[in-house]
Amino acid sequence: MAITKLDELFELVKSKGKKRLVAAYAVDAHTISAVSQAVDMGMVEATLVGDTDMIRAVCEKEGIDINKFKIVQEKNDSKCAQIAVKLINDGEGDFLMKGLVSTDKYMRAILNKEGGLMPGPKATLTHIALLQNPFYHKLLVVSDMAIIPAPDLKQKTTICNYLIKTAHDIGIEKPKVAVLAATEQVSTGMQACVDGALLAKMAERGQIKGGFVDGPLSVDVAIDKEAGEIKGVGGPVAGDADCLLFPNIEAGNTFYKVHTKFCQGEVAAMVVGAKVPCVLSSRGDTTKTKLNSIALAALSC
Repeated sequence: MAITKLDELFELVKSKGKKRLVAAYAVDAHTISAVSQAVDMGMVEATLVGDTDMIRAVCEKEGIDINKFKIVQEKNDSKCAQIAVKLINDGEGDFLMKGLVSTDKYMRAILNKEGGLMPGPKATLTHIALLQNPFYHKLLVVSDMAIIPAPDLKQKTTICNYLIKTAHDIGIEKPKVAVLAATEQVSTGMQACVDGALLAKMAERGQIKGGFVDGPLSVDVAIDKEAGEIKGVGGPVAGDADCLLFPNIEAGNTFYKVHTKFCQGEVAAMVVGAKVPCVLSSRGDTTKTKLNSIALAALSC
């Protein structure tokens, strides 16, 4: 049965068995508190890579037992990311987490051609998020908001498969994927419309498996049944989408931030396509968001 709230991730993860987390430059209160809660819940065993003195100071302030973590000493944030990636490659962790290190340094360690986490030169990374919006009747799996500026058809096909896989992980047997564009009409002058129609046809013919795929769809048609009926768009996806595939990073990033800032929606987020899931949350994200993201990445291992 599909989960309907982000809090339900925690029990689902625990039912799959404990995973090993490695956190890069985990020296801030939000990261350490989130990891601490994940350990206490029985979801993970945790290795923190960072300055031991900074970690100890946070633990003392927050009332956290530092002995629940394995700590690898390193003061430099870039080196922390590199060490964390090496620990994953050495088989000492199941997934990676970003701490106070900046996104560019974190991603640089993942993308490093010699010691990174890329499974091959043609691998595609994408940013997947699970959204709980107070104005929608179920969870939404969305991509890409942070990695690929303008995905082409091949990249969208890969993203579509990742969306379906993540939806399966949270218990949706046949997820409904909406390939978004500015209009639900197949306008040949808009690449997003052409890509949406092609992806829908690919799914219809079995080239994309495991879910329903329809496109192009505008956002209102994808998530509002009445809008779909008014505009004459039928099918299983319209008005009831489980997944949204954005046409470009601007659309995805804007939707994501409207969700979190205007709607006060909750979120879990990670990067997929590397050898292991990689938690990618903002350095300013709340402890709750980081804890949700740990759960999502652990579930995806």
